[in-house]
Amino acid sequence: MRSVLGGLAAGLLFGTGLAISGMINPAKVMAFLDIAGAWDPSLAFVMLGALLVAGPGYRLILRRSRPLFEDAFVLPARRELDSRLLAGAALFGIGWGLGGYCPGPALAALGFGKVQTLAFAAAMAAGMIAARYLPAPAAHSGVRA
Repeated sequence: MRSVLGGLAAGLLFGTGLAISGMINPAKVMAFLDIAGAWDPSLAFVMLGALLVAGPGYRLILRRSRPLFEDAFVLPARRELDSRLLAGAALFGIGWGLGGYCPGPALAALGFGKVQTLAFAAAMAAGMIAARYLPAPAAHSGVRA
């Protein structure tokens, strides 16, 4: 129960930060991405602020023997770049550029009930389901037959 409450508190804090910073406003995000036009650099400061907090935060947290509300840390085991990771990153960027949302801000903005946000969240959920249940491409061995 503590882990659920801890996750809820972290999610509420994160969503509040997204709302206060304007990252749930697709027009603000699009203005940030429009580097050749009327560029709005304010989200760069939001991201820089997040990095300044998260970087030292990770170092401090990972010094602990275990997280506060779980038995162990769960960290990614793979570190290499592969085609699936690069394709996913490209799709994420394309979706962010076209829709003005990425997953966190989209979920935070759902409470406002806008049709665009609901459509984005539905498409995001469909993509997550497809990624989970569609077969993964065969690993490339580098040897041609």
